[in-house]
Amino acid sequence: MAKKVTANKQINGTFGALWVNGEKWMDIESFEGKISLNFEDVNMAEDLSTRKKYTGWAGEGTITVKKVFSRGAKLIAKAAKTGKMPAIKLVGKLADPDAYGSERVSFSDVTINEATLLAFEQKTLVTEEIPFNFGDYDFLDTISA
Repeated sequence: MAKKVTANKQINGTFGALWVNGEKWMDIESFEGKISLNFEDVNMAEDLSTRKKYTGWAGEGTITVKKVFSRGAKLIAKAAKTGKMPAIKLVGKLADPDAYGSERVSFSDVTINEATLLAFEQKTLVTEEIPFNFGDYDFLDTISA
């Protein structure tokens, strides 16, 4: 028989955390890292169906920070001018003291796709989005009941 899950076991994102090159960023608003699977069409003789062959994956994500520091600019703006890109590693953690555990994922071979140099709007709290791609990932911890 399946175990009944109570509502308080759903994880609250408030306890999520992110480390960039070993430095914990305390101004995180949100974080997402995901993979997209790539497939090629495969057609067979005398078959009207189109099937798919897996050919690899691509990793991408977005870091959204409360504008407290010049995070994106410090990380990539100088590299954009010099052509010397920094090595970037991310470790994200999703945890909640009331849940069954925590989940941690390491993202490596990270490339930052853009950096906002300056943006603001009157009477509005400023956030900054930092889109990225990654070439590898590893689950460091997973949640199980």
